[in-house]
Amino acid sequence: GATVIDGSGAPPIGPVDIVIEGNRITRIKSVGYPGVPIDEEGRPEAGTREIDAHGSYVMPGIVDMHVHTGGASKAPQAEYSYKLWMGHGITTTRGVPFGSLEFSLSEKARSARNEIVAPRMFSYHTLGSGKKYEDKRILTPEEAREWVRYIAKEGADGLKLRAHRPAIMAALIDEAKKQGFGTTAHLDQMGVAQMNAQDAARLGLDTMTHYYGLFEAMYEGHDVQPWPADMNYNNEQHRFGQVARQWNLIAGRGSDKWNALLDEFLELGFNLDPTFNIYSAGRDVMRARNADWHDEYTLPTQWDFYTPHRISHGSYWFYWTTADEIAWKNFYRVWMQFVNDYKNRGGTVTVGSDSGFIYQL
Repeated sequence: GATVIDGSGAPPIGPVDIVIEGNRITRIKSVGYPGVPIDEEGRPEAGTREIDAHGSYVMPGIVDMHVHTGGASKAPQAEYSYKLWMGHGITTTRGVPFGSLEFSLSEKARSARNEIVAPRMFSYHTLGSGKKYEDKRILTPEEAREWVRYIAKEGADGLKLRAHRPAIMAALIDEAKKQGFGTTAHLDQMGVAQMNAQDAARLGLDTMTHYYGLFEAMYEGHDVQPWPADMNYNNEQHRFGQVARQWNLIAGRGSDKWNALLDEFLELGFNLDPTFNIYSAGRDVMRARNADWHDEYTLPTQWDFYTPHRISHGSYWFYWTTADEIAWKNFYRVWMQFVNDYKNRGGTVTVGSDSGFIYQL
């Protein structure tokens, strides 16, 4: 008796009955018309379990391509994150990472065995993850390859890269392909001058997450972002306040560099995972801070993490100003234009939340 949104672009339709066999949808059958009692004779054969979905919408589960479970400082029990995800229609997650290598792979296995209420889990890891590498430094391309082979044997699904120096990045991506891994990258400001989104895509990176490295691939008149004199990356007010000030360092929509990058990304089959929501507080921090759901759903430990703090990642609101918010409004405008143009040309754009930071739950 559900109304279905099937994800193909077709309009909603209902009432329908959905038949599931062996964890697979095998049939979606129209069983009547809105406002008219369903003719029981025309329904599929009754199953071993039935869910009455009258008045409900049913859609494919959301795949969240950028999640973390939280950790002791935010949500001491991972179950809290899992139930928030499931309660909001997220049925598959890509942890980048969920947590440590050992924890992530254990939780992935528990989910697969239906021992916990959690989405399906794909486990991606950052360079040097794993207890075996706690006291090791990875300095050469071959050492990078050895680490990829190690986490492949442990049962990982892919790599969450940063803006590593070119020789290391090339080795990691090449070895990932040999292991059948996916790759995504947060092309962070510490390395982006040597490895922007265009550089990484040319090396075979599958997906860029967030926006880091995108604007840097289209600079006009700069090779490195012009930082203020007192810039310090470990001051997260600087890190997040300054990154939005790239919005006018590029020629912009429709320029030769803009169109060339879109064309090259399409040719390479590059994917964008923009995580639009996680940075939205930069445009209006009071809206995010005073969201209605915090009272009911945000744990006290999570709220403490959000509150301005010199160490907690993304808790940088020490002297956030209107000028910072206007920079972020402009940054979003240009960023979303690029993503929209890529989508309209046939490029793949995915959903990722990165929740648990910056007043996002």
